[in-house]
Amino acid sequence: MNTSLYKTRTGVFLLAILCCALWGSAFPAIKSGYALLQVAPTDIASQLLFAGWRFALAGVILLIVAVGMKKPVLAMSGRQAGQVALLGLTQTAIQYVFFYIGLAHATGVKSSIMNATSVFFSVVLAHFIYADDRLSGRKALGCLIGFLGVVVVNLGGGGEFGFDFTLLGEGFIVIAAFVLAAASIYGKRLSRNLDPMVMTGWQLAIGGLILTAAGVAMGGRIQGLDLTSGTLLLYLALLSSVAFAVWSLLLKHNPVGMIAAFNFLIPVFGVSLSAFFLGESMLRWSYLIALILVCAGIWLVTRPNAPPNGKIA
Repeated sequence: MNTSLYKTRTGVFLLAILCCALWGSAFPAIKSGYALLQVAPTDIASQLLFAGWRFALAGVILLIVAVGMKKPVLAMSGRQAGQVALLGLTQTAIQYVFFYIGLAHATGVKSSIMNATSVFFSVVLAHFIYADDRLSGRKALGCLIGFLGVVVVNLGGGGEFGFDFTLLGEGFIVIAAFVLAAASIYGKRLSRNLDPMVMTGWQLAIGGLILTAAGVAMGGRIQGLDLTSGTLLLYLALLSSVAFAVWSLLLKHNPVGMIAAFNFLIPVFGVSLSAFFLGESMLRWSYLIALILVCAGIWLVTRPNAPPNGKIA
């Protein structure tokens, strides 16, 4: 692919939308995978095994591509290898332990919206870590509006204002979002001295192997593996490989703030695709209002500041 595509406004727009659409499609794809592979919502061991296969395969695919692009796949010091292993443990293994279990106990629509809280966690954590990324009034307002959306999405239906929230469902999705935010900040620091594609490939492979080992040790089993379920598993692996690789290149050739602004599309795709493929309702008033609030909050957080002359750059 012509690298100039990553620098043009139209190219950036299309590629960023592609990444967000792929990540959004993971919500209904995983839940469909549970059904095809006969993984019950209570079968945590099999859920971990399913996740492990996906990410180990994704990591291998990404590393093979990196080798084909003549990237320094093995050019790491012992310290760097340990750091990448830690990133794989946190960003892939620990995060997806919470994410896969949470998704098994919550709808794809709610999960896709609540997973967007990772943006707000990133903003708050960055305030305490980076001197040039402080929490402004606008960002604080965005976080407040976004978390209000998380509250609204948990309001019960049927005309009752009940609070529909479980620790194993919505709670684990939020925990996964926090782990992702913290691990992403750590990964950003590592990428200063490592190629982003190589770093991502290794952390996906390592995290996937950890999840696979945990699933096997806990007695997990994958049943019903056929052409349909195998194709879905391959799609999930390719989803991670392509999205992470393209996103890394977008960040390399463009300002981080501009690319981050596209993250609001992930819950939009997650909700719409979950509704389309899983038959889940996206017309409940709480889902629609929550989606609007979450998108508005992320837009406020990621909107670039106006230059001193008052004109938008």
